[in-house]
Amino acid sequence: TRGEHGEVPDGFLADGEQLWQRRVRETEAAAEILGVARTEFLGYVDSGMMGTPTNDAPGSFWTASVDEAADNLAAILREERADVLTCYDDNGGYGHPDHIQVHRVGMRAAELAGTPRVYQNTMNRDHMARGMRAFAEEAAAAGIELPDPGDREGFGKPESVITAAVDVSPYLDHKRRAMRAHASQISEQSFFLAMPDQAFAHAFGTEWFIRDGQG
Repeated sequence: TRGEHGEVPDGFLADGEQLWQRRVRETEAAAEILGVARTEFLGYVDSGMMGTPTNDAPGSFWTASVDEAADNLAAILREERADVLTCYDDNGGYGHPDHIQVHRVGMRAAELAGTPRVYQNTMNRDHMARGMRAFAEEAAAAGIELPDPGDREGFGKPESVITAAVDVSPYLDHKRRAMRAHASQISEQSFFLAMPDQAFAHAFGTEWFIRDGQG
């Protein structure tokens, strides 16, 4: 989707600018930072957060036919001769309806296109809790409020079900700049960008996946 139903502070957008227009530009900017050669939108509308009326609005990704959307994605996978597909885990990371739909559509598209390896991106709950405990004092000194490390249910997956960990620490600068490009979602004052370098490296230096597929 183009993130039509996100929230931004008053005055963030220029006169006449729609949020989806800003988010398309942000996505393209982040893709350039990361060296992504092709960016595609499937044409569905942002479903908003779980339990809101926009979930069931006509054209929302949440209400889309999984097979129809998977057909659209499978066509791209075939064109790119994709060996690997990444998608969200079955809870969409934290229960966002469009993220859950990305899981469903991604798994089906890989099946249709014959993409042999699927990696479901997730968050490592146990790693997250260790990091919050380790950096709690440093964060407090810097005036950064961390989430409760015990309040993790519904976020990511326990370490016991995660099958792959990818060290991306050499690319942390690119990752942080790509996050910063999404200014309508991640402000400079956000927890994600305000945390010290060491804490950022702990939180984002490893990417976690549940492997699906053969080969």
